[in-house]
Amino acid sequence: MPLIGDLDATSLFLSFLITTVGFSVFLYGRKAQRPPYIVGGLLLMVYPYFTPTTTSTIVVGALVGVGIWAAVWLGW
Repeated sequence: MPLIGDLDATSLFLSFLITTVGFSVFLYGRKAQRPPYIVGGLLLMVYPYFTPTTTSTIVVGALVGVGIWAAVWLGW
């Protein structure tokens, strides 16, 4: 079983989109020296390679996004 699932167009596009957002968040975190953005951006860049379905990709991405928001909201 490949690491990124069925390799259909939807999962590939979604993985590309999430990875691009993660790269942008990571670059912002590096420039602003904010660890939650750096860690969250790295997670967003890496996790699509390990989620087998489109649904799990969306759910994990939402959880990572909420985690970044919660960390920043708590003052990290």
